Amino acid sequence: MTLPPGCIAARSAAAKDAWLAEALEPWGEALMPIEAPPQELRWAYRDKVRLSVAWLDGAWRFGLRRKAPSTAGRKTRWFEEFVAIPGCPVHAARIHATLAALAPALPPPGDFPLHWFVQSGAQVVLVLKTARAPATGWCDAALQQRLSAAGVEGLWLHLNPSTGDRVLVSKGWELLWGSARSRDAEGLRHGPASFRQALGALHRQALDRAEQWLAPQAGDRVLDLYAGTGSSLRRWTARGAHALGVELSGEAVDCARENAPAALLLRGRCSERVPQMRDWLAATAPGGATLLYANPPRTGLELELRAWIAAEARPARIAYLSCSAGTLRRDLQGLATAGWRVASLEPYDFLPQTLHVETLALLERAAG
Repeated sequence: MTLPPGCIAARSAAAKDAWLAEALEPWGEALMPIEAPPQELRWAYRDKVRLSVAWLDGAWRFGLRRKAPSTAGRKTRWFEEFVAIPGCPVHAARIHATLAALAPALPPPGDFPLHWFVQSGAQVVLVLKTARAPATGWCDAALQQRLSAAGVEGLWLHLNPSTGDRVLVSKGWELLWGSARSRDAEGLRHGPASFRQALGALHRQALDRAEQWLAPQAGDRVLDLYAGTGSSLRRWTARGAHALGVELSGEAVDCARENAPAALLLRGRCSERVPQMRDWLAATAPGGATLLYANPPRTGLELELRAWIAAEARPARIAYLSCSAGTLRRDLQGLATAGWRVASLEPYDFLPQTLHVETLALLERAAG
């Protein structure tokens, strides 16, 4: 029996609600209902993908790899299984069109050890498990025309002989065709390795809420941690606040400098940039309020960083967009102990049809 779309959405929301209620139980009164996209945006929404690639039956197939058990013999053994996902219903039309254009044009694996396909909007990366550059005659004018028609603006080769769980590294990049940067629906510049939220409209809604909560004014100081390509940074500077962003990815920092030119950018791990952040806070508009926006990876705030925030930075308000309720709970417990009150926890369903849910935590420092 096929369930109607509304029933699938309701079951998915119920599962995510239950998980958040358990993971964030200490602040249950602050937990709001999940903000979900309209039904028409719950499918064909993913314009950023990372797909495993395998040569099967004389053709390239795109999908994912997973651990699967083998019961042959007395002992269960695990092996890596490739699962092709042609026509995946959550992938955007541009992804399907790009794969349809590329797949028949790529050389066989003997000359082209392709392991990953990565697409971020209009930027496409082919990750090869080799250090030796292959021949590229297959990237001819006809293919370039098909890619352009699919909405692709840049095609990259990435040579990574040790590729595995870590798909992309700093070396071994070659732009085969097109431009090295693209713009998203908001006009923000991004590159082939830039992190971008899958549902841009819902992400903007979360940023609107964070901006409303932080309410930066002229002369205030906003620390923007794990700043990405600057979509949040440019909001703070547009309101006249001083803004400092910290981001590890060099590509993202370069894009953020274009997207938020009035902000100060530091490259590196946030915990490693504490001395510069300390100096910046001391030197920048000491009469203004200190505010904090953070959008860390699943590992959450670095422990040294969280200790510095609690002991020295002492922001009046915090907006923390988390993709892991588990590490969010850990960080909220640390901040609550140090004197912050969790005012609201607002979940966003950025990835419909998956188990993932992101939560915007809004905190304010207790008086005294």
